[in-house]
Amino acid sequence: MNMTFLQEMFQSITQRDALLRRRQGDGTPPDHRRLVEACHRLLESDGEASSIALASRALGMYQRLEPAERLRFFERLASDFAAEPTEIDAAYARYAEQRDNDSLEALFEACEPRRQELIRRLNLTSGGTAELVRMREDLLGLLREHPEFSAVDADFAHLFGSWFNRGFLMLKRIDWNTPASILEKIIRYEAVHEIRDWDDLRRRLDARDRRCFAFFHPAIGDDPLIFVEVALHKGLPARIQPILAGEDVGIDDPEIADTAAFFGISNCQTGLRGISFGNFLIKQVVQELKQELPQLKHFVTLSPVPGFAQWLAERREDESLPLALRETLAELETPDWHGDAERAERLKAVVKPLAARYLVEEKNARGQPLNPVARFHLGNGAELHRINWLGDVSKKGLRQAAGMMVNYLYVLEDIERNHENYTANATVARSSEVKDLVRKARKLAKGENTK
Repeated sequence: MNMTFLQEMFQSITQRDALLRRRQGDGTPPDHRRLVEACHRLLESDGEASSIALASRALGMYQRLEPAERLRFFERLASDFAAEPTEIDAAYARYAEQRDNDSLEALFEACEPRRQELIRRLNLTSGGTAELVRMREDLLGLLREHPEFSAVDADFAHLFGSWFNRGFLMLKRIDWNTPASILEKIIRYEAVHEIRDWDDLRRRLDARDRRCFAFFHPAIGDDPLIFVEVALHKGLPARIQPILAGEDVGIDDPEIADTAAFFGISNCQTGLRGISFGNFLIKQVVQELKQELPQLKHFVTLSPVPGFAQWLAERREDESLPLALRETLAELETPDWHGDAERAERLKAVVKPLAARYLVEEKNARGQPLNPVARFHLGNGAELHRINWLGDVSKKGLRQAAGMMVNYLYVLEDIERNHENYTANATVARSSEVKDLVRKARKLAKGENTK
């Protein structure tokens, strides 16, 4: 008799039964107390089949909880399923005395919160990974008002970092022949430049001058984790509107493109926030494109600068800056200022250098660039290559960044060195053009002539 077949059949039956139980429940309205009891039973379970059924039942109960009950559940996760201090103290005392591997392993085990093992066991059931990702999404929505949940979130992030490591990720190209269920998700998840309709999506997947790639994970199925949109171009693009409209790409045949421009990178799963996929995605897409189109020379982004307009507004209130500079910046409040050629040129002379200063010199509490997009690409080993005036004249682009966009350049031979310098010293790799703009910004701050 084929025992493997019987085991697989039994597991399939168990999982289907568990799924049915999860959907139907037992007729009793769930609350956080019953869910906590179910979690304790799951931790005490020894058998694989019973653990799968218990995990499925617990996740089903969580799904049916009202928001207030979910909050209570996270409170209990933080308190009841933490590591036990007395056990840590005892294990540390043994290790301090014996200093051997057995006592060290016991110390590690004592320090691990019980909720980590709970999350592992909840993941046993079919579809458990996706539901745990959604559970963390709920948790992230509570963190601002409940910072005491940060330890619970750290446990989720720790486990997700292992479950979603690069070895499990599958890169797939997205094109017009991709199943409609996935294409619908691409439309829904696009976070940088909204996809208005199916015609808009089709333009972005044009085999002539566009490419789109996404990472998938076996446990999440056909739901993408992250995707990147690429425009093939002749020369480095400076403006996003022609790309989004499918105009002025400069090529009729992908074989004559010399540049691949990453113009949209969208994370799809809020519950996986903080789990790094983008660096792997960009590097692998570069390799894929080089293989398909070996003539490509430049790999750049056309990136937004969120937060820059707010930073500029704060500069207008900075009385240490020259009055003339602050008065010029005040013209950004004029409606449709970018359509007035004379005013736009006057603003360009000050805003573009200040954008360079903002991206290079303005740092957060950790000593990293203030701008999140800059942190992402610089941390991946890119160079801050060019700042594009009026690169995005949409309402969103003007509101968030005074119309500025940035080219971050990925040079394969320089990526590792740039990454190491950034990681070790927060060094911003930048072109000579950007360096000149930073010098102009310093002169502007002193009231000196920049010409």
